[in-house]
Amino acid sequence: MNKHKELLRVILAISLIIVGITHFAIPAPYVKIMPPQLPYPLELVYLSGFYEILGGIGLLVPPVSQAAAWGLIALFIAVFPANINQAINHIKIENIPYSDSNLFQVIRLPLQAVFIAWAWWYTKPSDREKQASLIPKSIIPRELQW
Repeated sequence: MNKHKELLRVILAISLIIVGITHFAIPAPYVKIMPPQLPYPLELVYLSGFYEILGGIGLLVPPVSQAAAWGLIALFIAVFPANINQAINHIKIENIPYSDSNLFQVIRLPLQAVFIAWAWWYTKPSDREKQASLIPKSIIPRELQW
């Protein structure tokens, strides 16, 4: 698994960036699953989308990747109430087959723990030479240890 760590970092980062963009492009499904007790659901959807994009990019910037991973863990925990709300109220999301089924909910809720564990993997220092990076490592000052 460790030999695929950096490939999986890139997959997680790209996935987060894409999903984050969908929070802006098609926010309605995310607004629909927001717990009714929370104020400003659209704004919260935009905020979570912004942090998904930021976290995805951050995973690929070595000096801040560990902080980004911690931020993503906090984000995955923060959005969990929306997933619970969807499960409890069997909220169907258009264009996602079976999104209101019990099986979908049984799989989706524990999947959040998988995302938390995946992000946790990147809270530990990585091999400087192997770590995936959006920016050339040669321009990162040596003083910025990661």
